[in-house]
Amino acid sequence: MQLRRRIIQAGLLASGLVGTIVLSGCSAHVRYYDEYGGDYHTWNGYEVRRYHVYWSERHESYREYPSLNKEEQRRYWEWRHQHPH
Repeated sequence: MQLRRRIIQAGLLASGLVGTIVLSGCSAHVRYYDEYGGDYHTWNGYEVRRYHVYWSERHESYREYPSLNKEEQRRYWEWRHQHPH
């Protein structure tokens, strides 16, 4: 009985760890093509911080990048190339 409980606990722990690794690995591979600059940008923690700065400078309500239309995305990448750091 105790052996079965340990096996179940180990299985739950292992599945939780694998799930975390898989989910975190997927988010690191999101890249967006910048037609304005003709290059790709990896959407990581640094890019998210820059994106928040962009919206705070605009004094508008924050919007997720995928919800922007092509023109709004172009404006962001144009700003991004003018503010590399």
